[in-house]
Amino acid sequence: MNVFRAVKEVVIGRAHNISDKKIFHSMSLVALLAWVGLGADGLSSSCYGPEEAFKALGSHTHLSLFVALASIVTIVVICASYSQIIELFPTGGGGYLVASKLLSPTAGVVSGAALLGDYVLTIALSVASGADAIFSMLPEHYSGYKVSFSAGAVIFLTVLNLRGVKESVILWVPVFFVFVATYTFGIVWAFSAHFGDLPQIAHGVATDIHAGAAEVGLIGMLAVMLRAYGLGAGTYTGIEAVSNAVNTLREPRVQTGKRTMIYMAVSLSFVVGGLLLAYLLYNVEPVDKKTLNCILFEKISAGWPPVVSKSFVIAAMGSSAALLVIAAQTGFVGGPRVLANMAVDRWMPTRFATLSDRLVTQNGVLMMGLAALIIVLSTSAAVNVMVVLYSINVFITFSLSQLGMVRHWWQVRAANPDWRKKISINGVGLLLTSGILALLCVVKFDEGGWVTLVVTGALVSLSFWVKRHYRHTQKKLHRLNELVAAALADDAIVQEKTPSPCDLNARTAVFLVNGFNGLGLHTLLAVVRMFPKVYQNFVFLQVGVLDAGNFKGADEVDNLREHSQKEARRFVAYMSKRGFYAEAHVALGTDIVEEAAKLCDVIAEKFPQAQFFAGQLVFKDESLVTRWLHNHTVFELQRRLYHSGRAMLILPIQV
Repeated sequence: MNVFRAVKEVVIGRAHNISDKKIFHSMSLVALLAWVGLGADGLSSSCYGPEEAFKALGSHTHLSLFVALASIVTIVVICASYSQIIELFPTGGGGYLVASKLLSPTAGVVSGAALLGDYVLTIALSVASGADAIFSMLPEHYSGYKVSFSAGAVIFLTVLNLRGVKESVILWVPVFFVFVATYTFGIVWAFSAHFGDLPQIAHGVATDIHAGAAEVGLIGMLAVMLRAYGLGAGTYTGIEAVSNAVNTLREPRVQTGKRTMIYMAVSLSFVVGGLLLAYLLYNVEPVDKKTLNCILFEKISAGWPPVVSKSFVIAAMGSSAALLVIAAQTGFVGGPRVLANMAVDRWMPTRFATLSDRLVTQNGVLMMGLAALIIVLSTSAAVNVMVVLYSINVFITFSLSQLGMVRHWWQVRAANPDWRKKISINGVGLLLTSGILALLCVVKFDEGGWVTLVVTGALVSLSFWVKRHYRHTQKKLHRLNELVAAALADDAIVQEKTPSPCDLNARTAVFLVNGFNGLGLHTLLAVVRMFPKVYQNFVFLQVGVLDAGNFKGADEVDNLREHSQKEARRFVAYMSKRGFYAEAHVALGTDIVEEAAKLCDVIAEKFPQAQFFAGQLVFKDESLVTRWLHNHTVFELQRRLYHSGRAMLILPIQV
């Protein structure tokens, strides 16, 4: 066990101290780091989004100017609308929370399921595109290693993200800015070197429009541009990531989030618009096994000294590959948080809301990594296949979020004097995102987009099944909770006795409880009934569990500690009134078993004749799947105590 712990600390890192008041500050991201960790997805899409749009234009390349302009407008509108979402939902939650609160829980589930699919594809596509960028610079006989490289990158990122968000972001800062520097320089150089050609570009645009109109008509030309605009929609993915992860940002979070959105809007607009124009200026044409960006940078540096030219291309494409890998961070940051939020609301198994000792939603990170690995292996890391599956889901979330915001501003119009401005921003965002969604469904459906819709639908169905199970379980537990009312009624009429003095050598019953509820009372009363007059001391242990639902700030941690102490003291008061000596011990942590075992050690030292008890719910129709939806903490704790030579009796409670 010690060897395992040592290896874990080396690979993942040492456990964080949740009692440290500065923990939230030390783990949070300033706007610059948030731009790297959360904005990399959007910026990295310039490695494939503009390329897909440019290729879709075919011979009508001059129409790329219109596509570039439309893309820039879309980026600015979506960023502005998501800044308003950050302002309205300062604790984060993004598309899932917006749709749940402003539309309906059902809309929230659809939005959350769509986001999960999008984040998994973000990881897979980003890694595969990064592999393409790297292998486009290598001799062709190395291409057979691309799938292995991509799979290894997914595994590496999964392990890295188990360490924590900030640690996984800081590693990539130098590479991120190499990308920004090389692409900015390349685009500015392209404009400067061909500034005199701009009139010819304008003439080419007019010629393309006339030739296209004569060939396919104005409607046909519009269809070509719309298709190119739709296929380049991957450019806008990742913009929503900041609103999903506001609680990872440095205080004041709203201002940090809005500043991050400005960084994203400016950088993404410049790079996407600049690349589309640069393709046109250098007459870039597709070449097998090479990306358009690689071809562009080779043409830009063609007249430079060979060493400088080669170094520039390697720096640009190497940083592109690294940025695409960084972009996978968005999936690892946003995906587990969406899973956690849905788990808190019981749409997903509750274990996805639990935190590791690194204060990371570990199960969510592992799930996202596993799903992305399956996609990479099943598609052989083929970017063209993944791009077809990509984008549809994120625009489902975009559209639902914008619709929810429009509805909100309309409902509060009497109380908000700026409602017209705000509803206009989200209204334009709704028109753009819903239009792109419809366009993507039409363009990509027959090419394989239907797979995305089917998988998303299946995920929504799974969410409703999980929710129905938890609701059904809650109804079964209702009769147990009736014990609380009965106990309080009995407490009101029982004649109060003076508690017995503490006798450390007397028989002591120690209960693992989780609040003053039916389960805890049932276990307590069962022990009193089964072992009358055996135990003189009663000790109650409660562990306040930090999860994604309450780990949002130091105040929330203090509230959890206070609530846990209050609930445990209710058991003490209940037994003290009946003449027994009672005391309570409370701990906070992310691992119930670990913290409970520590409390048990303390009690066993204090009370040599301590006997441990806990209740466990038993379901008549239990299966492997339903068992996975519930924790079995008491069995794990029982095994820990057995190894220490201590006995623990588990009382089954059938529901």
